[in-house]
Amino acid sequence: MCGNAGWLPYPMSVDELPVPQTLVEIPARVRVGKRITLFNSVVLGLEVRFNVGFLCAMGFLIYKFQRRHLFEYGEIKSFLQSGNHLSPIRYSYSDLKKMTRNFREKLGEGGFGSVYKGKLQSGHYVAVKLLGKATINGQNFINEIGTIGRIHHVNVVQLVGYCADRSKRGLILDFMPNGSLDKYIFNQEKASSLDWGIKFKIAIGVARGIKYLHSGCDIKILHFDIKPHNILLDDQFVPKITDFGLAKLHSVDKDTVTMTATAARGTIGYVAPELINRCIGLVSHKADVYSFGMLLMEMVGVNRELRGNKDDSTKYFPDWIYDCINKGEGIGIVEEEDNNGDDKNEIGKSVLKKMTIVGLWCIQMNPENRPSMNKVLEMLEGDGEDLKIPEHPSHLVNEDKSRAGDSSGSVSHLDYDNGSNIEISIA
Repeated sequence: MCGNAGWLPYPMSVDELPVPQTLVEIPARVRVGKRITLFNSVVLGLEVRFNVGFLCAMGFLIYKFQRRHLFEYGEIKSFLQSGNHLSPIRYSYSDLKKMTRNFREKLGEGGFGSVYKGKLQSGHYVAVKLLGKATINGQNFINEIGTIGRIHHVNVVQLVGYCADRSKRGLILDFMPNGSLDKYIFNQEKASSLDWGIKFKIAIGVARGIKYLHSGCDIKILHFDIKPHNILLDDQFVPKITDFGLAKLHSVDKDTVTMTATAARGTIGYVAPELINRCIGLVSHKADVYSFGMLLMEMVGVNRELRGNKDDSTKYFPDWIYDCINKGEGIGIVEEEDNNGDDKNEIGKSVLKKMTIVGLWCIQMNPENRPSMNKVLEMLEGDGEDLKIPEHPSHLVNEDKSRAGDSSGSVSHLDYDNGSNIEISIA
């Protein structure tokens, strides 16, 4: 007994001794234990693989993001260091935060970033535009400072400075107290503050600005996004063209622009039809002429009236205008009550007629039938009685007209107020 008890750590009774296992039970328990261990190992292995894969994927995305921004910054830095003859001042991002009081007062938001009100140390008020979604190589930023940074015209917004601080990019522009033109066209309360004299003054100013871009510089500048949202108004309602993110620069000796394998973007309702369907014609400065014509139509109110007429809700709106003319009906323009007196006088009627006819010339489907901006100015500043209404383009193929109308001309089922942008790939 003493010899057998020596292996026990403490005295045990007979009842406490382990019950002998059968030969059948012992292997079964061992196999269960092995299965549990194998299952845990598989789960643990999958978890490890998932975590490693997730970390690798995140590291790759961070690497690509940083590499893209470094490449964009390198492209911008290279442009700024080249002989671009920029006159605006370069600011740091901390400077922008100071002049805007940490971006406290937001003026608006567009497709390329947000705009804030700022104040320079000199007391001069400015609009600070922070570029948000950057395109490849920071092309929008380069377009902006590469165009308005080197030109000066009373009807083109003045670039005061810019910021190119690593991934932060911004533009410092002259502050326009009266905001953008779209707020007066699409807002009934503010529309009453624009009589026909001011509307005509704005139309003339925008036309002069576009003419300067096309033929007043040592290089031809095509804006490609003329619309009420990109026309700013100073305290005297002098219009200033802004937002050159889509602009294209080319030699004054060339009449057309090569758009092969290039993405051309514009705003629904204002983009020229040849940018959508290349069968219509070649892309040139006439694209801006088309957009200006659509802007005139909005200013005289033709588009708003057509949108409010349910019977003509699906009609291509130039057809609607020609129908009114052929029936001997006037193009009735609904204005605010405060402007009724101005509508009755001959000056208001003359301005309305002139802007409508010039607009019809500008929105001709075939680019070759549209006048140049120089000719547009001659028509606007000349005698309205000598203006002839262009012939109805009935020779156009219905398919092409319908396609262009659905994309860029039919205002009856497009929402202009949001200034939505589209991107069109030209192959």
